Amino acid sequence: MRWLGALRGWRAHAAAGALGVLSAVALPPMHAVPVLLLTVPGLLALLGAQARVRGAALVGFWFGFGHHLLGLYWITEAILVEAARFWWLVPLAVPALAAVMALFIAAPCAAARAVPGGWPRVLVLAGAWVAADLGRQFIATGFPWNPWGSVWALPGAAGDVFLQPAALVGVHGLTLATLLLAAAPALGRRAVVACGAVLAAWAGFGLWRLDLPAPAPPGVTVVLAQGNIPQGQKWDREFVTGTFSRYLVLTRDGLAQAQRRFPGQAAAVVWPETASPYLMESDPNARAAVASVAQVGGMSVPALIGSVRFDAAQRPRNSLMAMLGAGPPAAIYDKWHLVPFGEYQPDWFPLPIQIVPGGGFARGPGPRTLRVPGLPAFGALICYEAIFPAQAVDPTDRPDWLVNVTNDAWFGNSTGPRQHLAAARMRAVEEGLPLLRAANTGISAAFNALGREQGRLSMNVTGVLVVALPGKLPPPFFARFGLVVPAMLVVIATVIGMLLAHANSKRIKF
Repeated sequence: MRWLGALRGWRAHAAAGALGVLSAVALPPMHAVPVLLLTVPGLLALLGAQARVRGAALVGFWFGFGHHLLGLYWITEAILVEAARFWWLVPLAVPALAAVMALFIAAPCAAARAVPGGWPRVLVLAGAWVAADLGRQFIATGFPWNPWGSVWALPGAAGDVFLQPAALVGVHGLTLATLLLAAAPALGRRAVVACGAVLAAWAGFGLWRLDLPAPAPPGVTVVLAQGNIPQGQKWDREFVTGTFSRYLVLTRDGLAQAQRRFPGQAAAVVWPETASPYLMESDPNARAAVASVAQVGGMSVPALIGSVRFDAAQRPRNSLMAMLGAGPPAAIYDKWHLVPFGEYQPDWFPLPIQIVPGGGFARGPGPRTLRVPGLPAFGALICYEAIFPAQAVDPTDRPDWLVNVTNDAWFGNSTGPRQHLAAARMRAVEEGLPLLRAANTGISAAFNALGREQGRLSMNVTGVLVVALPGKLPPPFFARFGLVVPAMLVVIATVIGMLLAHANSKRIKF
């Protein structure tokens, strides 16, 4: 990495951008995690060559810009759905967002350059990086997409093993560990050996936890309906009847399949986000149609349906409605983490551009647990809400399982839906709760309370996924203490880094 340290000016910035792009291939769905063993030491080499903190911040900015440019390219797919209106945003949106997100990497790099190289710099970089990730969960309504801890959401058994520490420290804690491990080649042979031992212990913990007795299932079968409706057709009046009919058929056929596979079990059906083109709360004909197919042996079963509704102020809300028979909804959950510019117009945006007509959707009150006859209590996550760690459930009234409904049709067959799925899987591990996900065009999937996949429907497939609802675990450490855990890790890493820096300056050996 010495040649990187010799670069100056635009060459150093270009190298940082290239390292950031390469780091993005460690993210889902590519999961090329070993590249971080090259890119993090490379970043450290570039930082060490900067004479001033400002230069380190610029290196961090270009690293972050390249990283998020590739990691968030899928946002362009959403713009292309309405290219006739927003064609002008195609070359601007992702670079602009990548530049904003890069600031959250520039700041940790500046902090790291303020201390000597070696372990002090690595610890401060890791601590400040996670502090910045915590910040981007809340600043300007939050966008904690692609934290580096998500690289461990590997497909299959490997991911099952390496995700388990998230039950203790959450995805932010995994991010801190990832940075420390990836920096090992820059710290010498002893550091590499030590980090190899840590990784082995990490895997051992995962294997131990996966071998614990499985919690008892509640005896409920869930049908996840994946209608596979192209985004361009969802709100087109020409396709409304066909869309609704498709979900009715999937409901009927899915419940019949559920009774064949799990005879005698209680059942429920889940439709994705805004799956119903009709307003279920106020449309008795639509409710009657659902009630006619959402039944087993003549008895109504709960149907959890994504639908828009209008509140008392006539503001639209993105909702999940629990239907039981043809009457009004038995329970309603309103999405509270709304997507800036996609679902509402942020007040803080400085330009007078009205992308969302009328200000967009109204915000719900926050996480809540819903109770519907015939079902264990459940928490709802609508689309974007699944990316927020420690904000998935009501901590004062924990549910027995999580329902994630989403419409990823906006993002095509890109990395976006796959990264979204990895985030949802992480929430299952952090909360110790099974999570069942219904996605309009995929990927619909079910995970148990350890994050193990119970089944899936791939992208762009029309069908149903029928699964037996797994049991819940007692609240894991992270579920009990939430973001306090990674915040304390930030403090510990930063303080140790500063103490080591102070000791080195006085030539005291630890």
